[in-house]
Amino acid sequence: MKKVNKITKKELEKIVEQQKSLNEMLTGIGVLETQKHGLLHKVAELNKNIEDTKSDLEGKYGAVNISLEDGSCTKVEKDG
Repeated sequence: MKKVNKITKKELEKIVEQQKSLNEMLTGIGVLETQKHGLLHKVAELNKNIEDTKSDLEGKYGAVNISLEDGSCTKVEKDG
């Protein structure tokens, strides 16, 4: 009968723990990537809403810069 070589119990515990830690980290990365994906969709949606609001305000007030502090508007000077 052929003798089977084995690593020590301590060595086995070490590599099992390392593999467990790696799997936990990879799962964590997957969760973070999923959250990132969702947030990127929300950013895209918000950017579209911002552009819609800009368009609405430009239709009402013309080409203006709006102060985010007090809401005052100044006409945009066109070059040329």
